[in-house]
Amino acid sequence: MHWSDRIAQEIIRRRPDKEEYVCAAGISPSGSIHIGNFRDIATSYFVVKALRRQGKKARLLFSWDEFDRLRKIPVNVAKIARPEGERPWDEYIGYPYVDVPNPYDDGCPNYAKHFENEFEEAMERFGIHMDYRYQAEMNRSGKYAQYVIHALKKRGEIFDILDSFRTQSAQEGERENYYPVSIYCPHCGRDTTKILSLSDDCTVAEYECACGHKGTFDFTKDFNCKLAWKIDWPMRWMYEGVDFEPGGKDHASPGGSYDTSRVIAKKIFDFEAPIFQGYEFIGIKGATGKMSGSSGLNLTPDTLLKLYQPEMILWLYAKSEPTKAFDFCFDDGILRQYFEFDKQYNDFMEGKGDEFLNTVMANCLLETGEEDGRPVYRKIETVPMSLLVQLGSVVDFNVPMLETVFGKIGQPFTYEQFKDRLDRAKYWLEQCSPENVNRLRPYRNWEVYETLNEEEKKEIALLHDYIKNGGYDLDELNQELYAIPKKVMGELQDPKELKKIQGQFFKNVYRLLIDKEKGPRLYLFLYAIEPEKYVSLLDFSTPMTEEEKQSLIKEEPAPEETEKKQVPLGDPDPVEPIREEIDIEEFSRMDMRVCKVLKCTEIRKSHSCYKLTLFDGLKERVIVSSIKSYYTPEEMIGKKIIVIANLKPARFSGVTSEGMLLAATNNACGCQVIFVDDIVPEGTRIC
Repeated sequence: MHWSDRIAQEIIRRRPDKEEYVCAAGISPSGSIHIGNFRDIATSYFVVKALRRQGKKARLLFSWDEFDRLRKIPVNVAKIARPEGERPWDEYIGYPYVDVPNPYDDGCPNYAKHFENEFEEAMERFGIHMDYRYQAEMNRSGKYAQYVIHALKKRGEIFDILDSFRTQSAQEGERENYYPVSIYCPHCGRDTTKILSLSDDCTVAEYECACGHKGTFDFTKDFNCKLAWKIDWPMRWMYEGVDFEPGGKDHASPGGSYDTSRVIAKKIFDFEAPIFQGYEFIGIKGATGKMSGSSGLNLTPDTLLKLYQPEMILWLYAKSEPTKAFDFCFDDGILRQYFEFDKQYNDFMEGKGDEFLNTVMANCLLETGEEDGRPVYRKIETVPMSLLVQLGSVVDFNVPMLETVFGKIGQPFTYEQFKDRLDRAKYWLEQCSPENVNRLRPYRNWEVYETLNEEEKKEIALLHDYIKNGGYDLDELNQELYAIPKKVMGELQDPKELKKIQGQFFKNVYRLLIDKEKGPRLYLFLYAIEPEKYVSLLDFSTPMTEEEKQSLIKEEPAPEETEKKQVPLGDPDPVEPIREEIDIEEFSRMDMRVCKVLKCTEIRKSHSCYKLTLFDGLKERVIVSSIKSYYTPEEMIGKKIIVIANLKPARFSGVTSEGMLLAATNNACGCQVIFVDDIVPEGTRIC
């Protein structure tokens, strides 16, 4: 039995007479929603489908936790410069996501909506339809007001429950000063408030904010507040009547969020917590660990859809127990995954699948309708991805040529059959595995040819004549490739020795044609390509051409990128006179600080400037400096420099610069940045 069916049976057993079951999932739009978060949705989605297979009505409820506070700025957002005069990104820490500006010029009203739309559009491509809840609207409309007041009245009991799961004892007075709600300050917009007192009926609070603002908050009509996570979660279970919700292994750990919230749900909100399923996090091939929406790793469902068909992504989740980790592959493991998926899909469509396989496929395939009470699925053409990659790279993914090639090798796939995988094959090959791109050489490879012995040269000549004469079919070509070494070497008694010689022959052909020692199956490769395109590369009967001679001229190796860039030295500049005197007050207005270089990146279309991201002891800042001709990024990253920190911001090469580094510039030495010993802390003032 599939794991989703086991969970569905348990849901029904607990509440057998419920009219409609609710399976929930939820994510904070902290950044681009990553494929690791998608397991939250996939797990609930499969349980919904299992409930429906058992004749029950069920829906998938998805909560956008957009009313959560912004905790940190994702890497890809931090790179986006704020408009001139607008506050920097880090000043929005503590705001709810819906009140943070949209980083992108796409018409979305706020930060949260941009990432919500990005994800919801991807879900449509999976055929997954959800009942969305937007928690900012739910809170600010007052729908939760009575439950917020209820939690305030029960705050002592809530504290005791939370305290029972802690390893450290509560401090004196901590229970009396505990409030399970955060108020967003109307003055600064952040949740940096502290409740000072609460009325006897728990409806009015006096509070103060870290920004200095003080005020009164009436929970019966002021709704810009939010319950703490472990109270908010069970409150929403009760409000929505949730029957099932999964969560990551951090929530699932003993004494974790679910255990705590389950007790709060029962004792505070008189609701039996939903069935919970913990799940392992998803990795990528060669990497492990939790994916974070704010880490900068932009592995979104939309990104994966450039590599995998939507059914395959769902298939990977469906065939794995939630507690088992698995990888998405960016190496040639993806070709094995396509092969396995195709086999299971074909077995399913031909009625050869067992109960588990049939359930996996029913969970992952996209339904397009119904016929005789049974679902109709989107048809998938199982054109071998490995073959599409191999042959596609040879003909540069030209569609008519691909159709011709497939026909010539006895597998006459048409564009209509392979179009859904064509762009994915090309994307994987060019973006993830460029070393596997096969390109015919423009000229004969004399350098390799001269290293061959006489027998090996005879083998190449025989192959050339055979290809030139033509008149063979695919099987005959395959037989000839293995026969050519026998013709040159004679019948060998040792099969291992023959296999070794044949392998070397194949390797020599690959090197002469595509500059590699291996490639696509040689007989397919030679049969698929028009002989006129490569037969000349096997003909060494004529002298070397001028073009071939030029191609053999070795270019001087480029200097290592990490080497310091050479600066023309010349006579020192004339020493300029000392400028007019200033007093100490004028000097003290200049704020020079020690800053550490965190990043050093090139600026598009700028020939001389780098964009430096620095830490000045208080926050990150960006400066633009014209040192590109003198330093590589690697020479700058991690170094400490001196920056004029209170210089009025200016815009250079499309980037706003918040300061200027100190450097000595002279014709005798070029530009030499003034570096500071690493022992000096960031933020130290130069005086």
